[in-house]
Parts: sequence; C-alpha cells; structure tokens
Amino acid sequence: MARPFAFFEFFAGGGMARLGLGAGWSCAFANDFDAVKAATYRANFPDAADHFREGDVWKLSADDLPGRADLAWASSPCQDFSLAGARAGLSGGRSSAFFGFWRLMEALDDAGRAPRIIVIENVVGLLTSHGGADFAALGAALGARGYRFGALEIDAASLLPQSRPRVFVIAAREAPAGLTGDSPFQTRAVRAAQAALPAEVAANWIWWRLAAPPARNTDLAALLEPDDAVPWHSPEETARLIDLMGPLHRARLAAVNGRAVGAVFRRTRIEDGRSTQRAEVRFDGLAGCLRTPRGGSSRQSIVMVEGGRVRSRLLSPREAARLMGLPDAYVLPRTTTGAMHVAGDGVAVPVVRWLAGELLEPLLRPAAVMAAE
Repeated sequence: MARPFAFFEFFAGGGMARLGLGAGWSCAFANDFDAVKAATYRANFPDAADHFREGDVWKLSADDLPGRADLAWASSPCQDFSLAGARAGLSGGRSSAFFGFWRLMEALDDAGRAPRIIVIENVVGLLTSHGGADFAALGAALGARGYRFGALEIDAASLLPQSRPRVFVIAAREAPAGLTGDSPFQTRAVRAAQAALPAEVAANWIWWRLAAPPARNTDLAALLEPDDAVPWHSPEETARLIDLMGPLHRARLAAVNGRAVGAVFRRTRIEDGRSTQRAEVRFDGLAGCLRTPRGGSSRQSIVMVEGGRVRSRLLSPREAARLMGLPDAYVLPRTTTGAMHVAGDGVAVPVVRWLAGELLEPLLRPAAVMAAE
C-alpha cells in the first residue's frame, strides 16, 4: 500500500480539512488556538495527542513541525477578509494570524523542508480586500519562496445544499500541463483578481484545472431532522418572523403551492436611511451560508409550508453539521453555541475531498512530477 501523503493543518478547527482529505492522507501536525474547536478535534480524532497543538500559531516554531509535509493547509481566520466585515485585510488582528503561519513556511523553506503544496482557504473577500492589494501581497509572498499559485472559487452548493462560496489558493512548485487549463471555478472574481495583479506577481500565476463535480442530488429538506425530533416555534414566534420579511420575501412565502421547505436568514438592511432587521427566505433547496453564532441574527431558521400553514424553527446543530458534510458520528460540542461555532467556522468536507481527489493528489503523484519535467 502506498504511503499516505503527509500534511500539516493550521487553524484546523474541528478537523474538517482532515476529514475531507481522507484516508490517503496522514496528519503530521495540526493546530488551533480556540479551546472549543480544539476539544472538538480531540473528541473526533483519537490520535490527536500525537500531533495536535492547541495555542497561538505565533508561538510555534519550525522545530514543532516534523519532517517535510506534502501539503500545508491553512484556513486562516477570515473575519477581516469578509465582505460583511470591516475589511481590515491582512493588517487586521485576526487575519494577521496568516503571517504567523507564513513565517513557519519560510522557516521550513530555509531548512529545506518546504511543503510541496500550500492551500490557503478563505472567504471570497480575500480577492478584493484593500482593492486587491492583500491578494497581491499573498501572491508576492508565495512567489518569493519559489511557489507558483492560482485561485479557485468553489461554492459548497456544488456538492452540498448550502450556499458557501470560498476561495482556495493553491501554490506549488510544479505545474504539470495536465493539471492546468480552464475550470468552472475560475469565476469572474478570480479572473478580475488575477488581471489586477502586478506583472511580477502575475508571472507566477497558474490557471489550475478543476472539473465541476456531478450534479448535486440532495437538497436542504433531505438533511433535516424528523419533524417530531426538533422543537418548533409557537404560532406567535412564526408570525413575528414573517413580520420581519419585506414584500419580496412575503410574496415568496405566499407563492408556495403545496409543501415546501425553506431557509430563513436574518439580515440588517438599510431602508430609508435606517438599519432595519429583515428576514429573508429562500426555497431553492439550499441553506444560506452558515456563520458562527456571534450576535443574535446569525442562526438560520427553517420554514415549513404545507397546506397553507407555515411553521418555523431554528436550524439544529446536527443539521448544520450535515450542511458541512460532517457524518452523524461526528462528535459536536454539547452546547448549541459551541456546535454552531465549530460548524459555521469550518470548511465544507466534500469540497476538500473534491479538490484533493481532482487536483492535489494528482499533483503529488510521481507521474505528475515527471510530466512537468
């Protein structure tokens, strides 16, 4: 049996990238500073004591990282890149954790142990933060260490019933011709970001080829708990939720003919110059993007329309886990807040599996290296 590919996972959370990579990969080192996520990682991976380090990435050194990894995966904190946030960019307090990760990559390179592939996963705002300057700085850092790089924007909706677009920057020192070309994940945002790169940074760009997966065959309703297994809102609570809907979303609700399941997200909109909380419903078989439970409006609701009757309830932690592609055997934190935090701040497992199977693993196989020579 071939040796599994070795990887380091930074900002590992509950280990969703590890689950997505699968049995063909061996985790040599993992790290996260969040106590709830660290406890969840340990609860799900019995070998965590051998390789998991809880704590700030800035307190790690290259000596903490064993051997040479085939892959370094980094899902660094995204708040400062988020389109919904303050857009502090790479200088932001949370996303500056990226530089804690990057200094480790530089130290490994100096020691002759640089990973063959680096994957950086983040929100789509990474492409445009500070007018593209942050993305250019990231590309310059990779190029300075001999990596060529490209980006793919993958929405988890391609594989799961959740709308969750994310950017995956894949950096490697080899770029076999068979793994480059067109991809449906080279979106307009990716192409605009590449076109805005300075010439010296763009010289290291790669258009990674990644095919679209087969059509998704599950929808939101298929992942929900049985009706009698979850608590439902009272009629008064449902009425208050509907009252938060604007005309468009009330019309969507009224247009349902027969039985339908929808997802509802509370958002703050500016109306007549004032911040107004609104409830927005969708009946396209998808949940909205899961978020961490910071603030009172981040947790989604489910609406069930049947025979003219409307019922509503909150999305359960297990349903959120399923929307991330986690198996029901996955151990969630006992508290709802903790469970939603782990699920909402992770990477979708099937997306990682698709990326690994179609691009990362072929890139690491000896045949792929030979094709580049």
